[in-house]
Amino acid sequence: MTGIPATDDGVIDIAGKPYMTDAKGAFVPLETIKPAHKLEDEVVRRIMRFADELSGQIGRFRGHTMTDLGELDALLAQEHGLTKGGPKGNRTYQTFDGLMRVTVQVADYVDFGPQLQIAKRLLDECLTEWSADSRPEIRAVITRAFNTDKEGQVNRAEIFMLLRLDIEDPRWQEAMRAIREAMRVTGSKEYVRFYRRARVTDRWNAVTIDLARAS
Repeated sequence: MTGIPATDDGVIDIAGKPYMTDAKGAFVPLETIKPAHKLEDEVVRRIMRFADELSGQIGRFRGHTMTDLGELDALLAQEHGLTKGGPKGNRTYQTFDGLMRVTVQVADYVDFGPQLQIAKRLLDECLTEWSADSRPEIRAVITRAFNTDKEGQVNRAEIFMLLRLDIEDPRWQEAMRAIREAMRVTGSKEYVRFYRRARVTDRWNAVTIDLARAS
């Protein structure tokens, strides 16, 4: 931090002369900065102003949406004795004409306890006994499942893939029981999605708010 405030264009006034700070925090006289670098700086700052504003709008929109749906749930329960959704909290709301829909999906964060090491030992025994040429695809799934990522976490998607495999080996079955016992829900997050269609016979089209998927 320089302690000297910069304007929205990144220019800092020092003793009446304009400067900008470089990536190392050094003051660089404005007239010595290459025009191409200054142009790039201006464009990025302009885009970021719009991005910050849009991010704030989306945050406020999500807050209002969850408040509106929460109030609707309370009103339906109080006035009409109706409860939306199932035990996990997933809910669907729809217009009377069936052309607009809002869904709330609850995704659980799953962690694994020490029983996972028991499962790993049993699966290693299976791999050792199976010949190198047998079940190569299963061997690959096991390897990927227990290869830790840069944060030291196992590959959750591949762990769940193991649970879907139908293998009769008793050690495999015991390993799958150990994996299920190791699962612990450590939190959850609600995702709101929006859909519309022109006619009730049409497929639902998502109203895209994700920038990466926007057309």
